[in-house]
Amino acid sequence: MAQSFTLALNCPDRPGIVHAVTGAIFAHGGNILESRQFDDRETGRFFLRIVFETQAAVSALSDAFASLASDLAMDWKVVPTGQPVKTLILVSKFDHCLGYLLYKTRMGELPMDIVAVASNHPANALTVSTIGDIPFHHLPITKDSKAEQEARIKALVEESGAELIILARYMQILSDDLAAYLSGRCINIHHSFLPSFKGAKPYHQAHARGVKMIGATAHYVTADLDEGPIIHQAAEAVTHEDSPDDLVRKGREIESRVLGRAVGWHVTHRVFPNGAKTVVFGN
Repeated sequence: MAQSFTLALNCPDRPGIVHAVTGAIFAHGGNILESRQFDDRETGRFFLRIVFETQAAVSALSDAFASLASDLAMDWKVVPTGQPVKTLILVSKFDHCLGYLLYKTRMGELPMDIVAVASNHPANALTVSTIGDIPFHHLPITKDSKAEQEARIKALVEESGAELIILARYMQILSDDLAAYLSGRCINIHHSFLPSFKGAKPYHQAHARGVKMIGATAHYVTADLDEGPIIHQAAEAVTHEDSPDDLVRKGREIESRVLGRAVGWHVTHRVFPNGAKTVVFGN
């Protein structure tokens, strides 16, 4: 039986990349179902995502693409399409984003295997989410225990085999050490339309400035606070009649939706880091 695979790659741009890659797929009996590409003229890099069917073994495909990677200097991966991504979710008291991700996963709309949920608050502090049989870890933190708590997060990542870590309104600033450890595999939702209103209470900051639009930003985590490559953003109009609490309420909807969309693109291998930016083949 033919199996579907997703190939995602980027490399320095040069003539013949698509020909070489599709030729390798054809040589292994592959039939291309979907293909998206982007040539970034500013950076000189080429990005390609292909979904294809074949009866060839994963090992044979990996060997073929590894050979191409050597010639083309490719960063690449090929995975069975829809294969669940092992995911660790970190959350604080505001658990609306966690609840949204759990719902989308249980409905089969996000190919994730949620291996654990961890919080700096106990489970009974979460008011929305039904965690069920997913392992829950209470990781309290104080100013003096930050290093110890972050060491426990690292251990949890290693023990669970988590490939993706989501900060679903996890209201703690990561140390540079932990941010570097999670680099490239950690998505944060910021309750503001970055780069405006960074840091604490962005909705209150926005209200004080009389904004006419609020938003949310999903981005990859880096050591620079709230400045990682942006994956997705959305906004909603507000008026002078909206209080800070109104903005927070409306913001919850936007945050959940933006984070869900960004995570969905990541776990289906549609997001490519591109320096300080991303290339996103959204669906």
